[in-house]
Amino acid sequence: MASRSVLVSGASIAGPALAHWLHRAGWAVTVVERFDGLREAGQNIDVRGAGREVVRRMGLEEQILAARTGELGSTIVDGQGRSLASFAAGTSDGDGLTAEMEILRGDFARLLHESTARDVEYVFGDQITALDDTGDAVTASFLNGPARTFDAVVVAEGLTSRTRSLVLPDAEVTGLGLYMAYLTIERTAADDDWWRWYFAPGGRQVTLRPDNHGTIRATLSVASSVGGLEDLEPADQARILRRTFRGAGWETERVLAALDRDAFYFDAVGQMRIPRWSRGRVGLVGDAAYCPSPLSGMGTSLSLVGAYVLAGELASAPDPLGAFARFETLMRPYVDRAQKLLPGAPAIVHPRSRAGVAALRTAVRLAGSPLARRLGGVAGRVIAPPADAIELPRYPALRETGHPAGLA
Repeated sequence: MASRSVLVSGASIAGPALAHWLHRAGWAVTVVERFDGLREAGQNIDVRGAGREVVRRMGLEEQILAARTGELGSTIVDGQGRSLASFAAGTSDGDGLTAEMEILRGDFARLLHESTARDVEYVFGDQITALDDTGDAVTASFLNGPARTFDAVVVAEGLTSRTRSLVLPDAEVTGLGLYMAYLTIERTAADDDWWRWYFAPGGRQVTLRPDNHGTIRATLSVASSVGGLEDLEPADQARILRRTFRGAGWETERVLAALDRDAFYFDAVGQMRIPRWSRGRVGLVGDAAYCPSPLSGMGTSLSLVGAYVLAGELASAPDPLGAFARFETLMRPYVDRAQKLLPGAPAIVHPRSRAGVAALRTAVRLAGSPLARRLGGVAGRVIAPPADAIELPRYPALRETGHPAGLA
């Protein structure tokens, strides 16, 4: 019998992970990516709980651990850079704001691509422009290449996925009233291997994180009710950031100076909450389906778990429609829990007044105290939902490797 075929749109995390598993199940997999090549830029991501178990089953745990950023943990600093409280990196069971498996998004994407490149067809520099689902197959039209027909199509793109609108045109992003700018800056002798957080009045936050490439990954975030800034030209976004963060203190001017010489990524922070993740033979996975936002710390784990479960269901079901339905049934509770942010977030960690900043710093000191650690454990358990709140099924068709530890 001829192998079934699938088109996956998106070559970041969820897409190559899904390709990995469906190839194992004997499917012919094509991944299309609108960028001309693999995007190796990006900030820190972490893999926790069930996501890490998926990595084990893929046989990639050692490679990912070897590519870690080396971040020792997180520390909250004042305007003079003095530490108010520190939280060491977590252990293998997922505690801590910094996970044990902390890696740059670009490095992780590269490892996933390398593990699938010999067996999966990757088409870079193209994108889907139309999808015709006949009930028996899906014909995809492309911006540059000829139309092709597949047994199923999966959209594994980001929060603002363009292809998703071809499947579910009414899907809308749930905004969280927050903007973030991400950039890479030069490392100096004064930098260390801790993730440093600084809170400033006006709903502003600045962070610096070490990487394993000899640079520093910086973010600027600000709470705002103004909409549409993500659609402005980069030069206009840079002007807004300089005006907004002027006089914020600490290392802010250093980060702002980098806006003039280095590329940066600026976007509105949001979640994707939609009642269905598929239509006919076309489905969604990862951020395109259920982005929890960077504030959750769960995006990568949800992408990995979703890719594994969806592949298992596609490989096990007689048709994609049943597989997509079963996938939603299994994943919805896990996603719903991940999307429940800390009460008051993001405003609670972006106070507008000086009194609010002072109160937050006091709370941070208490959270980092020995008594709080004994009573409540590491702060990551409070901020992020448990990453292992799903029992992963076993799918013989996926031919797992690695040494699965299993989940309770």
